[in-house]
Amino acid sequence: MKNPVNAFKQALREGKPQIGLWAALADAYVTELLANAGFDWILIDGEHAPNDVRSVMAQLQAVAPYPVSPIVRPPHGSVDLIKQYLDIGVQTLLIPMIETAEQAARMVAAVRYPPRGIRGVGNSLARASRWNQVDDYLRQADAEICVLLQVESVKGLQNLTEIAAVDGVDGIFFGPGDLSASMGFLGRPDDPSVLHAIQDGIEAVNAFGKAPGILCTDKRRAREYLGAGVSYVAVGADTTLLLRAAKDLLAFFKGEKDTGPRSGTY
Repeated sequence: MKNPVNAFKQALREGKPQIGLWAALADAYVTELLANAGFDWILIDGEHAPNDVRSVMAQLQAVAPYPVSPIVRPPHGSVDLIKQYLDIGVQTLLIPMIETAEQAARMVAAVRYPPRGIRGVGNSLARASRWNQVDDYLRQADAEICVLLQVESVKGLQNLTEIAAVDGVDGIFFGPGDLSASMGFLGRPDDPSVLHAIQDGIEAVNAFGKAPGILCTDKRRAREYLGAGVSYVAVGADTTLLLRAAKDLLAFFKGEKDTGPRSGTY
């Protein structure tokens, strides 16, 4: 049995823009439904959604038959938790709140087996190796792991070039919500100062040959980001889509003005 190819990582290398959707409802049935929509990737959120290791695994199993790449965001850059995610089959991680090159290097080490890293060896117990049925998994696994680091603070921006320069970092993802708060614009991710900082960051990441990404639920601005060199963008979230559709439906029958949720931050 061969180790699965990471289609998302391959697409980034080939320069193919990847359009994604945030999954925060923490339910395998919902995430499987979303896998039918045709997005290139789905983000299973463990930071701001009620996911644990078992619910993440259930969603990985649910989307496995579909041509969509699952990405998982842990609540923080925990080496122990990353080890568990890798063992249940996660191949692409989006790790939040990275602020230094030292943090970045530790996250890269966490996804690699020794002597190149510090990932624990438990392949005979792991879904990722199909319980040791994948040929030469220990030597093949590292190549298919994709490390995306989320920069979302002033300190992170100040250290952006050093973070992007770390070998083994595949991409940098900008978090407008936390970044705007860190810059003194809480709840205002569309402030011109925040947008300018993100644009400068995108250019810096591309200059290092790494893949910049972002979450943007404004369709027009999301297209602008793609035109500005963003490699992967999340254009919506399941929570927002469901609530907006429900409110719009109710408004139609009650004759009320649409009061659906607006662009949010995640």
